Amino acid sequence: MKIDCIIIDDEKLARDLLLEFLEPFTEIEVVAECAKGKDAVAKIDELQPKLIFLDVQMPGMDGFDVLEAITHKPYVIFTTAYDQYAIQAFDKNAIDYILKPLDEERFKLAIKRATSRIRADKSNVEELIMSMKSTEDDSKYSSHLFVQKSEKLFNLEVKDIMHLEASGDYTVLTTKDDQYLSSSGIGKLEEKLNPDQFIRIHRSTIINLNYLKEIEKHFNGGLIVKMQNAKSFPVSRTYAKEIRKKVV
Repeated sequence: MKIDCIIIDDEKLARDLLLEFLEPFTEIEVVAECAKGKDAVAKIDELQPKLIFLDVQMPGMDGFDVLEAITHKPYVIFTTAYDQYAIQAFDKNAIDYILKPLDEERFKLAIKRATSRIRADKSNVEELIMSMKSTEDDSKYSSHLFVQKSEKLFNLEVKDIMHLEASGDYTVLTTKDDQYLSSSGIGKLEEKLNPDQFIRIHRSTIINLNYLKEIEKHFNGGLIVKMQNAKSFPVSRTYAKEIRKKVV
């Protein structure tokens, strides 16, 4: 993982020393150097580096002014001759605060902290993205359906549906306590149901695996599923393979 960075210091000798100290760290790439705070703001927002080395006291805008002015928010290692700004620096969520004259061993420690922090945050972001993707995938399946009973529409939780049966152009949805009628065909409803939970066993039947009690094999090789509410359904040959996938 390449970490691009910008060095910001009004002293050329200080910038050169940072470049020298950074040479062994091939994962860090210096993409710009700035001697003034105003230039630093423009470069940070233009190049959006992961990391910046930032001096505190500079003519015009100081280091804290730079952090206030930028839109992009990089990781920050302060490099300064003044120790009195350390608390303020860490309030800005700085990774480290190195005092001048720079010590190479102390610098190596700061780099180690920075790379560890950046990698950890990258990993957390990737996990978050994966979690969001998983949520997005799940969201394409309905958690609730509006179904009819008498002259009313009920908000039915999908997880409570034990099985669905086609009835002409309609579908009968059965829960532990009641039955409801949907004006949608069973094929249309199947698209709204999570296949990890609901499985089609016949062109006219879908069952909720959470309410499946047992599967019975017939002498002719056919299968019968028995639900927890004592209802039984034949499994057609077309869909039998889906049931057999669940057998371990």
